[in-house]
Amino acid sequence: MAESGVVVVDKPADWTSHDVVAKTRGLARTRRVGHAGTLDPMATGVLVLGIEKGTKLLGHLTLTEKEYAATIRLGLVTNTDDAEGEPGVRVDASEVGDEAVHAAVARLTGEIQQVPPQVSAIKVGGKRAYKSAREGKEVVLRPRAVTVARFEVTAVRRVEDADGVFVDVDASVTCSSGTYIRALARDMGEDLGVGGHLTALRRTRVGPYDLSQARTLDQLAAEFTQVPLARAVAVAFPVRMLTDDETRLVRNGNRIGPSSLGPGPVGMFAPDGRVIALGENRRDHMKPLVVFEPA
Repeated sequence: MAESGVVVVDKPADWTSHDVVAKTRGLARTRRVGHAGTLDPMATGVLVLGIEKGTKLLGHLTLTEKEYAATIRLGLVTNTDDAEGEPGVRVDASEVGDEAVHAAVARLTGEIQQVPPQVSAIKVGGKRAYKSAREGKEVVLRPRAVTVARFEVTAVRRVEDADGVFVDVDASVTCSSGTYIRALARDMGEDLGVGGHLTALRRTRVGPYDLSQARTLDQLAAEFTQVPLARAVAVAFPVRMLTDDETRLVRNGNRIGPSSLGPGPVGMFAPDGRVIALGENRRDHMKPLVVFEPA
């Protein structure tokens, strides 16, 4: 059975995130496997998995910044805002110039209000939006504040078909947790008056984990490699080295004195290098959030 830690998978296309988790459970020979942030089946790239005690990290890794390489097609909408959905209105995009594309991207950069896609896991009235969408019901989704730190156009191509021209935009996006790249494609198309949807998506980074660390499922089947728990915590969060007395307190779930490492999470390590917990700073103390090695 694999030890506690993190596995960075290069998710293949047409696999759900749950499919990857199920496969990894077999490779790691443990049921305790989870993922830090779903990727749609169409998408590929970095999917961070927690193994054993590493599953306790996942809720905190989910909130980290992410990077994507995306292709947006202007001139066609779909009911899912991506290529997996049913096509809707087709509009000739031949009049959309490069300058207009860059201007639309600029308007979607920074702190923005984004309405999630109808086909999303957002709950409305206690029910997932995608379930309502499958039943043919449209739900009202409220805009949410997200941050698009970088939205950079890397290429603009024109593709002709019988109804005119599509404009395909390749882009690199750095964004906060909760940002839907599909929604960026939809909103960009609406802004330009021709509609749009996402045709390709590859996640290139989740927090400190990028494609250079990712392994395909075939590679993991040949040699199961993972980031040990202590290293996974150290690369993702600030580190506080505890004294022996502080270690005993934290292992029992007790608070200790504050640190100058920001609000947290902060990795809390015993003098011998073992990772004991994740903590958060309050005004006058530090409180354990997750204890990996309880007393």
